Amino acid sequence: MTNDHIALGAAMMLLRRHGNQAPVKVAERIGELAFEADWEGLSFWKLIAAKMDQILRPDSIQ
Repeated sequence: MTNDHIALGAAMMLLRRHGNQAPVKVAERIGELAFEADWEGLSFWKLIAAKMDQILRPDSIQ
């Protein structure tokens, strides 16, 4: 399983759990990781954010 698959699964789980607040939760986590200088974690959560954006955009190619 690739990081893309894992990030997509995480994005879908966050959307199910948090609904419309999921993007806010992801943004908060990205901010926390940036503050902690966790660059690897930050990179992965940015990938989750990108996958969530793909899911939420009606005109996206999935």
